[in-house]
Amino acid sequence: MDLRVYILTAFVLLAVINWPLNAQVLQGEQKDINQILKNTEKFSKFVVNADYAGIASAYTADAKIFPNHTKILEGEDIIAYWTLPEGVRTTYHKITQSEITVMNDTAYDYGYYEGKTKHKDGRVSSWQGKYVIVWKKVDNDWKMYLDIWNSVKPKK
Repeated sequence: MDLRVYILTAFVLLAVINWPLNAQVLQGEQKDINQILKNTEKFSKFVVNADYAGIASAYTADAKIFPNHTKILEGEDIIAYWTLPEGVRTTYHKITQSEITVMNDTAYDYGYYEGKTKHKDGRVSSWQGKYVIVWKKVDNDWKMYLDIWNSVKPKK
C-alpha cells in the first residue's frame, strides 16, 4: 500500500476517534461566538462569587428564566431566584455548550451545566443538567434573553 494511503487512513481514523470529543457545533461570526463564550464564563464566575449585580447584568432588561419545577420568572424575580440563603454558596459552576448558533442580533446555545453547592451544615451537593439559552445583542454585547434549564440524573 502507498504511504499516502496509510497517512490518509490514519488521519481519517484519528478524526473518527476524536469526533465525539470535539462535537461542539459553532455557527456564525467568530467574534460573536467568542463573546458568547466569554459571557458564559463570566456568568459562571458571577454565580460562584454570589455577584448578583453581575448576574443581573448578564440578562436583558426583558429577560425570562425557566428554572426546573417553577413558573417563568422575570424582572426582580430573576435575582431573587439566584440569591442564595445566608450560609449557602455555589462553589463550582460550569456551562458546556454543545452548539452555538448566531443569526444577526439573536443567537442560541444549548448544552449541559454542572455545579456544586456548599450548605450551612458543610455538606456539599453536586448537580447537573441541560439547558437552552436565547441571546440578544444589546449595545454590541450579548445578553441572555431566555434561559431554560432542568436537571438530569448523574451518570452511574
